[in-house]
Amino acid sequence: MKYYMGIDVGTASVRAALVDHHGKVLVQAEQPIQIWKPQPDYYEQSSADIWAACCTVSKRIGQAANLCYLRGIGFDATCSLVVLDEKFEPLAVNAEGVNRRNIIMWMDHRAVDQVDRINQTKHHVLKHVGGIMSPEMQPPKLLWLKEKLPDICWEKAGHFFDLPDFLSWKATGATTRSLCTLVCKWTYSAESGWSDCFWKRIGLGDLTVNNHSKIGNDVLSPGSRVGKGLTTVAAQALGLPIGIAVAVSLIDAHAGGLGMIGMDVKGSNLPCENKPITSRFALICGTSSCHMGISKSPIFVPGVWGPYYSAMIPGFWLNEGGQSAAGKLIDHVVKGHAAFAELESKAKASGKNVYMYLNSHLESIKKSYAVGMLTVDLHVWPDFHGNRSPLADPTLKGMVTGLTLSNSIDDLAKLYLATMQALALGTRHILEAMLTAGHQIDTLFMCGGLSKNLLFVQMHADITGMPVVLAKEEESILMGAAILGGCASGDFNSIQEAMEKMEKIGDVIHPDLAQKRCECSFPLGKFLELCLQNNIADTKGPQPILLCFAPLRFYDNKYKVFLKLIEHQTKYRTIMQDV
Repeated sequence: MKYYMGIDVGTASVRAALVDHHGKVLVQAEQPIQIWKPQPDYYEQSSADIWAACCTVSKRIGQAANLCYLRGIGFDATCSLVVLDEKFEPLAVNAEGVNRRNIIMWMDHRAVDQVDRINQTKHHVLKHVGGIMSPEMQPPKLLWLKEKLPDICWEKAGHFFDLPDFLSWKATGATTRSLCTLVCKWTYSAESGWSDCFWKRIGLGDLTVNNHSKIGNDVLSPGSRVGKGLTTVAAQALGLPIGIAVAVSLIDAHAGGLGMIGMDVKGSNLPCENKPITSRFALICGTSSCHMGISKSPIFVPGVWGPYYSAMIPGFWLNEGGQSAAGKLIDHVVKGHAAFAELESKAKASGKNVYMYLNSHLESIKKSYAVGMLTVDLHVWPDFHGNRSPLADPTLKGMVTGLTLSNSIDDLAKLYLATMQALALGTRHILEAMLTAGHQIDTLFMCGGLSKNLLFVQMHADITGMPVVLAKEEESILMGAAILGGCASGDFNSIQEAMEKMEKIGDVIHPDLAQKRCECSFPLGKFLELCLQNNIADTKGPQPILLCFAPLRFYDNKYKVFLKLIEHQTKYRTIMQDV
């Protein structure tokens, strides 16, 4: 019996799972964590609060399972910036000087001015972030701290950690950094290390002193063992045995990719069967979304982060796209609608959550055509929190066209559907950029909270035209963290071996058969009009043949509208600049 523990620090909670060496999740636990929002686009957390939550979930696992077989532990977390003083005590990242709030969260966009200036340098390190750095990365946040909080924070700071690395330090006392965090969020190079000329060029040359001691000079690949394992203090806090192997950590999305992209698909009849792992595309869909594609040689994709060498899977280059708001956007749209109170009441009465209720309600109001076609006049551009990729513009705004004066649950359901479709259309936009640049992708692998919403999954399959694979153990992020622990323990020879042995294929959601290409020239608008007028069923007569192919044209046309929306937003900005 060999067990591994994975601890995942997400945006709003900490989760833990105990996983055996066959990849079976034995027990899980979850604990919420606090978020402070002092002003718009500012998001802060507490490293003490997060570590306490890690200890809580770890102890719950220990209470529910026998940990004498525990061999290793792996951490993953959001790519948030943790600031500590020289004595490793929390240091404020806010003007109020509240030291407890010492984390600038990944989704914080306070450093927009700083990132603009960094991008204007056109320094060569930017070519590995799609040519344009995001305010969600660490250099602009560090520059903001130096410029805005010199006395409160910058001059007192002794250590800057990415949150995953902070966790491995708390567990082992070693200041080892993960190649994943430094390469993906800090401009570190797996081949050449830190670029001192970059830090000096942007005004942060003081980070290069003492061999980069404040930002890390001991860098290891994910899954390597950190230090001598769990310290006595950390073991007591976590309720685990002293000396247990602790792995070099991963960013949470990358743990999700690691936890599903390497599964054995023999006999699945998937397009990626008998093809290299580079034909697979990992979607991690939670509060935000990440889109991961890997390649054996570097591929530069405009507006998409990377290529990063060995940042997720050793020996492979990683490109990372994403959407800054996914689950958060859906929540915002649904909860902000006038009919939400009525929806919440009806969902509670039916014993469903609001999203299950909305999915069933959409089925009840559709006509003879597919659910997705309810949004023929309703379109959403989803960048309510800026565009992460492939446009890489954090200042973009959301757009909705097709609203009416009605505030019924029907209207809320359609807006909810249009928002999910917009996220799937955004995935198609990212995919097209990556395919154009040279990736060869034919199968999607999805995990995260939104992957539990089958309508969301189906929209991605239909709109991209690719099958979506779900893992047998749906918590792929926790699986990825546990795989790290397994590798650190020495029980596997490589991350690739651990992936193949621990990951199992689950459900596969195929594109609706109606998505097959058709040369039929029958006008879609006229056809739908006839279907509605004549209440055509999809089981009789020649019309159903046309009905089969209507959704494909529908989503192709939705995508054309999607691209028009951003074209129009750009034109509106140009017009308004002339004021």
